[in-house]
Amino acid sequence: MSDPPSIATDPFVQFAEWLKLATQSDLPEPTAMAVATADAGGVPNVRMLLLKGVDERGFVFYTNLASPKAAELTVNPHAALCFYWDRIKRQVRVSGPVVRVTDTEADAYFATRPRLSQIGAWASHQSQPMTDRFELERNCASEALRFGLAAVPRPPSWSGYRVVPDTMEFWQEKPFRLHERVRFTRTGGTWAAQRIFP
Repeated sequence: MSDPPSIATDPFVQFAEWLKLATQSDLPEPTAMAVATADAGGVPNVRMLLLKGVDERGFVFYTNLASPKAAELTVNPHAALCFYWDRIKRQVRVSGPVVRVTDTEADAYFATRPRLSQIGAWASHQSQPMTDRFELERNCASEALRFGLAAVPRPPSWSGYRVVPDTMEFWQEKPFRLHERVRFTRTGGTWAAQRIFP
């Protein structure tokens, strides 16, 4: 198949173009994405997260390593992502295996977070039951006192994952539901594009 005229030959280039367009469209969270994982039995789970990095290696997000998503990625290291930008009528789907980012990468990103977000990473026991609605605030106050004015290091239970895509699909809304869909599939280091029916 010849390359579609409206889609770049490199899916990462195409994603960067659409993300830039979404960012310029005043969307409140253009990096928001649905992240789907599954447990060892294949039971799926999905939640919204923010994309924190993307390059030719893949798509990066961060989380508590004691969270359900981290547990699922340990037993079934694959994930699917979905970006939907309503204002520009575009969607991108990504799927592939998942690997942990390096400690160096996680440390570097954690250092860029606002201080209160850094403290919150220590204070929150993600997805665990709370005794009351103020427990998180008490934990934050305790951690803030513990660190004082010192730099807040990355908690050992907090890191990131990289989804290494083997498929990427680009969807663009068209009149009468005759939408444009182009799916990229990677074999080795080569991407092949194919138009598919909406």
